Amino acid sequence: MEIVFLGTGAAWSLPEHSCGCAICTKMTELGEYRARTSLLIRSSRTVLLDCGPDLGIQMRRNSMEKPDLVLLTHEHGDHYLGMDDLVAFRRSVPAKEWTPIPVYASEETWEAVEIRFGYLLEALIEKRIAVPGVPLPEANLRITPFKTDHGPNAKGSVGYVLEEGEGDESVKFVYTSDFLRVEEETELLLEPDVLVIQSHWFNEPTVNRPHLMSFQRALDFIRRWRPRSATYLVHFSDGDQVPGDPCNSFLKKYEPLSPVAEPVSGRPYPVPRCHEEWQAVVDRICTDFDVKGPVLVARDGLTVHLNRDPGRS
Repeated sequence: MEIVFLGTGAAWSLPEHSCGCAICTKMTELGEYRARTSLLIRSSRTVLLDCGPDLGIQMRRNSMEKPDLVLLTHEHGDHYLGMDDLVAFRRSVPAKEWTPIPVYASEETWEAVEIRFGYLLEALIEKRIAVPGVPLPEANLRITPFKTDHGPNAKGSVGYVLEEGEGDESVKFVYTSDFLRVEEETELLLEPDVLVIQSHWFNEPTVNRPHLMSFQRALDFIRRWRPRSATYLVHFSDGDQVPGDPCNSFLKKYEPLSPVAEPVSGRPYPVPRCHEEWQAVVDRICTDFDVKGPVLVARDGLTVHLNRDPGRS
């Protein structure tokens, strides 16, 4: 199984246009960029996980082939507004050879998607319903949606568990997408080979109005779910307040509830502004709090090959 991180940023991508905050300024200086979060899974089936407004660029940058199916996690625009770009695959084959791409989403998510992209049904895509807890009828690759809480404006929000192989040769991949909590943490979520989890903020904010996951809270899920191989963080934003930054008064900046701090000194860890700083502080925290790793900060274009070691229990 191959995992391609097409994008790793939040709803507005990073750095944001015309923003002079400490995070956007640092990323701009370094030439870093994070498109909206989306993943491509290549295994016995090619699976596209979400398709936001950056999909056309992501397809070209990653030489993406036609997906066998698309999994939508919820009804926010940064997770499905790139659907039109899938037309490129249809326009490049003889008409008689085209078969619509199955697109799975919850009933609630389809209510929003169908309003915007109803004209693509039958011609480009095929509507299929993802029911939490019920495996999808896809051959060779076991895909099970699980219900997540992403607030009242995303009632159809789900994550996905992908499994391939049998016994010691099997691999399991868990993708949370955007969420505040999981409504029912079943055994299916435990001990995945790879966990991809949202890390919208570094510190949990005082008011979590968008119902998103911070790295500070994600640590609890990493400890409980115990990924066997690695955890990858995605969906980064510039919403943290960086001490001393005059832009902390911006609307998008959230005051931390109780910043994650060093266990001995009690000093807050530095708020990361770029990829290197993120990985450095994540490594420190995981060491200081004995979080089993590795916990890795994903970047756009990262490709991970997941092959379960038959000798590992």
